[in-house]
Amino acid sequence: MKLLIISHKETWEINRLKNEFQTTGGFPFQINALSQLFDTTSLICTKRKSKRPNNLSLIQGKNLIAKPVPEPPFHGLYRQLTFFLWLPLHFQTIWNEVKSSDAVHALIPGDIGLVGLLIAIINKKPIFTRHCGTWGNRKTLTDKFIHWLLPRIAFGKNIVMGTGGGSTNPEPSNSNIKWIFSTSISDEEWKSIKPAKSWDGNETLKLVTVSRLSIGKNVQSIIQALPEISKHHSVHLNIVGDGDEYSGLTKLAKQIGVASSITFHGNCNHSDVIKKLSNSHLFVFPTNTKEGFPKSLIEAMACGLPTIATGVSVIPSLIENKCGIVLDKTDPSSVSKAVIDMTSNLDQMKDMGKRARTISKDYTLDHWRNVIGQRLKKAWGPLS
Repeated sequence: MKLLIISHKETWEINRLKNEFQTTGGFPFQINALSQLFDTTSLICTKRKSKRPNNLSLIQGKNLIAKPVPEPPFHGLYRQLTFFLWLPLHFQTIWNEVKSSDAVHALIPGDIGLVGLLIAIINKKPIFTRHCGTWGNRKTLTDKFIHWLLPRIAFGKNIVMGTGGGSTNPEPSNSNIKWIFSTSISDEEWKSIKPAKSWDGNETLKLVTVSRLSIGKNVQSIIQALPEISKHHSVHLNIVGDGDEYSGLTKLAKQIGVASSITFHGNCNHSDVIKKLSNSHLFVFPTNTKEGFPKSLIEAMACGLPTIATGVSVIPSLIENKCGIVLDKTDPSSVSKAVIDMTSNLDQMKDMGKRARTISKDYTLDHWRNVIGQRLKKAWGPLS
């Protein structure tokens, strides 16, 4: 079976002759895992011309061919407006790839993934749609259309999964739509990770957070919590990630006098993220967004870190009363109190780290691929 994957994900060309492209995040690892299920896999994504960042990973897989199209210009509203000028130039390419495939995997939300999904519906191809954002978001007209469309196509050979988890299905109106977790760690990598050393109460307490630096991720609350935490412990915060709030957060750190206790690492590649997590004592994630399934939390758990995080999405079911503290509020005083409470019981903190690593074993790429593969085989029959 030939699978076509369609996504708006940006890539950078490394070697045209060898068809080598790189991209960021957990995307290349998930594409590799999915490709193992099929005879051949084609990937339509976008090719970015800007300078390559330093946190890229190679897109590779079993009989995988990447077929990037030029990235639509601009971002935000301007991209939405110019996308209708871009689409006629590349519509035929997407149409032909869909026609020649046996099944289509569309990643949404995202303009190109949505176009691929609609073309697949027209061509009556078996569809696997993975909603990689926050399920239930209806902020834009596109979000509203997606959440109108998906419950109406999720039956028979059309498989729909929402990124997240919980005791109830994502969509009350259609029980065929199921949750799927998100991850970037394979079984092999999980086994190779050297778990973080538990904090001994005397050395500098090393906090770490990994996220996009946006207002919603609420990294500012961790920074503002440092003065109170420092009254109890020598503390250092490692911030991994980049975003619009980078300059504002660095200014905030200077204003409240904690800049020397913070290292901003910017975007890091996957292996460096794992190293920084493994060299820390406590993962802090006071997000104010709804979240889907934060991969950084699973990465931290795989490194044996206890966690302090907001009670949204799947976070409570993963960590509460097992390997972390769930925040009711995400203000700086709540964050500092949680850190102080956590570090007041070293034995419990050590046990939480051990349990975190054990729990994370159920959330590897191999398990992720198998869960998806079982559902697709049930609907489509043999995949290869």
